[in-house]
Amino acid sequence: MAESTVHPPSKALVAQPTLSHRLRASATALLFLLPAAALVITFFIVPVIITLYISMTDMSTSTFSDPNFIGLQNYSRMFRSGAMGKIVRNTVFYVGTTLALFNVGMALVIALLTTHIPRRSGAFFRALWLLPRITPSVVYIMIWKYLAADAPFGVFNQVLQPLGIAPENWVLAAPWTMVILVNGFIGASFGMIIFTSAIESIPESYLHASRVDGATALQTIRYVILPLLRWPLLFVMTYQTLSLMTSFEQILLLTDGGPGYYTTETWALQAYHRALSNYFGNVNFGLGAALAAVLVLIGVILAIVYLRVFRFGELVQEPKIETL
Repeated sequence: MAESTVHPPSKALVAQPTLSHRLRASATALLFLLPAAALVITFFIVPVIITLYISMTDMSTSTFSDPNFIGLQNYSRMFRSGAMGKIVRNTVFYVGTTLALFNVGMALVIALLTTHIPRRSGAFFRALWLLPRITPSVVYIMIWKYLAADAPFGVFNQVLQPLGIAPENWVLAAPWTMVILVNGFIGASFGMIIFTSAIESIPESYLHASRVDGATALQTIRYVILPLLRWPLLFVMTYQTLSLMTSFEQILLLTDGGPGYYTTETWALQAYHRALSNYFGNVNFGLGAALAAVLVLIGVILAIVYLRVFRFGELVQEPKIETL
């Protein structure tokens, strides 16, 4: 009897997706991505291109209708400014201190504390911490100005004066402390929500296992909870760093960059002052746009650094989506 031989199926017999099938699958995916792509192009790509163009012109109040192309002169003028060193130091101090103490530090502490007490009490305290974020900015800053006002009106002075501390207008006496407190109470609420959600999604069996092994509460936080919060920490640090770098609303309303010579002036506030509001009335859109363009570049670089430090590739899994 002749021995039979089994041959592998030829490539011609293996079903291959046709060109029309692949095009139809790609078209479906592109159709779903189109709305998001249109929004990103309209509200991010186009404004960035316009900002870059304006930054290379001498557009100001007097030349608004007929600006001239001047290349990189605005960038050169920006870096030659005598105030830039102080503004950079202010921005680094403001972003670093607020991020460490409140947007990440206090947010993590609040999330840990409110998830280790009865659920209803934790929800109540988290709701209180959301009040600064949902309060209109003008009302929020007016409240802080009233708290820090000089004697006999300020609430802080009524508490501190019996302790022997001389009454002050604390916005003028300690402007950076007030700026960081005002912004920190808003920023802490965002991180609190993210961290709370992440902690409550940790499987209960992990926490039970640590307690069975005799771990204390601090050891459970150190060796079980914190390692599982790498992704929320990356997201909050990246988002809040960029948010602090570009936000200036509360500083504008509280101190307007003062008191004195650029005491609390940050990079974003300087871009606003140069482009839209200065003491002399002749606003310089070109110089303000140059400041904004460099700020965008710094933000992109910092985001890349965060992704590398936290090993972003190890935190996300490759999606396994089969072709439709």
